Amino acid sequence: MTANAAERGFRLWPRTLRARLFVILLAGLAIAHVMSFTVLFFERYMSAKSVMFNTLENDIATSIAILDRLPANERASWLNRLSRDNYGFILGPGVPGNASVDPATAELSANIQRATGPKYPVTIETIPGNRRHVQAHLTLSDGSPLTIDVYPKGVMPLADWLPYVLLAQLALLLFCSWFAMRQAVRPLVNLAAAADTLDPNRNTPRLSETGPTEVAYAATAFNAMRDRIAQYLEERVQILAAISHDLQTPITRMKLRAEMAEDFADREKLIQDLGQIESLVKEGVAYARSAHGNVEKSTRVDLASFIESLVYDYQDTGKSVSASDIDGGTIATRPQALRRILTNLVDNALKFAGSAEIEARRLADDTVVISVLDRGPGIPDDQLGAVLKPFVRLEDSRNRETGGTGLGLAIAQQLAVSINASLTLRNRDGGGLLGELVIRPQ
Repeated sequence: MTANAAERGFRLWPRTLRARLFVILLAGLAIAHVMSFTVLFFERYMSAKSVMFNTLENDIATSIAILDRLPANERASWLNRLSRDNYGFILGPGVPGNASVDPATAELSANIQRATGPKYPVTIETIPGNRRHVQAHLTLSDGSPLTIDVYPKGVMPLADWLPYVLLAQLALLLFCSWFAMRQAVRPLVNLAAAADTLDPNRNTPRLSETGPTEVAYAATAFNAMRDRIAQYLEERVQILAAISHDLQTPITRMKLRAEMAEDFADREKLIQDLGQIESLVKEGVAYARSAHGNVEKSTRVDLASFIESLVYDYQDTGKSVSASDIDGGTIATRPQALRRILTNLVDNALKFAGSAEIEARRLADDTVVISVLDRGPGIPDDQLGAVLKPFVRLEDSRNRETGGTGLGLAIAQQLAVSINASLTLRNRDGGGLLGELVIRPQ
């Protein structure tokens, strides 16, 4: 088998589990149905053939006995009485035919010979023609020739309504197979969808625990697993918050002591290191809490006013931040989370480019796209996805000397997920970075 033939053969097999089970179940039921129909049809055929041949033997034997006992001049008047739909009698030698008997009429010939018995030797011939035609020649007791003229018919003709019944049965098999596969696979699809959208930090619907015992048990186990994950995440946040609280107090004391101490060679470096440690602790806790952004209630805010307020806050502090191409209208979101995302993006642009520009546009499906643009050094293309992960810094531009902790963009990414949005970074033509936040309608 060639590779192309193998590939074509593989394509004939469905990809989805539902389709595969449907094909297997339907094929099995259809084959079983055909086998049952074949067995019943064959049994009925054999029964009908046996009855027909027995009747034929008895009728022919009786008819020959009657004609043999009648006077020669009265036999002609009895021919119509003794004839049937598929055979009759001729007083005479009949029509010359072929002495050879084909296999299809061999059984019929044997039955005629049994019916005549040894008293009346019989010669059977096949008469040429479009229709099956057999004649059996024998001689009565007075020497008169008698011909049995037979036109064999089908043993058991099919009823006109039988094909419609078969089609109805096939349609019923199709429906039952489809319904069975739907009932069997739908819980698996729901479980896969729930696992794909699993986020213990968001108020997503729990998996329904109704249905058959096995399905309900799997749903219960999945919901319990989700609750345990949420509990573990909550414990992580609590641990980090406790560590932050415990660390901030000694760090603050150390900073105060360093500032109040007499000048010594490494005093400024010590204060700077303590400040970096304090900033790192705060950013770490902020990142952990950003995964629990659903604690803030969603409200409707005016998009243009929201962005303009953010821009004015920066401009009041002398920062070069501007807004252009802002589409109006309201948007349902968590304003504090959205503000933190935009602030992180703008701070990132100010740190490495010295200025930032904000744009916002609304798409036809009510999706909102907010872009933060700068003309800084940008990010290597192979690092655009990595910088959204925690504690990732680019050595050539984003290092500790700039005060970065590697958590700003990671926090923005976490908060974007919490507000049903996606955050992507890409380099601009002509230099610079574009941070794009796509907020889908809730």
